[in-house]
Amino acid sequence: MEHNGEAATARWRELISAQQASGQSIAAYCRAHDVRAWQFYEWKKRLRQSEASSFVAVTVKAEEERVMLSSPTHPLSAIELRHSRGWSLRIEPGFDAVHLRRVLSVLESGS
Repeated sequence: MEHNGEAATARWRELISAQQASGQSIAAYCRAHDVRAWQFYEWKKRLRQSEASSFVAVTVKAEEERVMLSSPTHPLSAIELRHSRGWSLRIEPGFDAVHLRRVLSVLESGS
């Protein structure tokens, strides 16, 4: 398995997300998917460090704005991510975390 580059990063991010979603221990997941556990831990650490270095500021809207957004099309529990490059992403309740990670991975690689 390739150890560097965007393809490897995306692949390991996907493996780590799938393991977390599976509910299996890392050891069991690695055995089932023919992945070396030490590589899994190394990539998990590497990705966690890269995510920590890409801090994104979050602002909370004032109470009046949140009340105005409360409607069937804009529930209060939805989350909107706005990137400094101008794109935004609205995440509704019940989203698929693995799918969201894939989308964010693609958006980050193009940033």
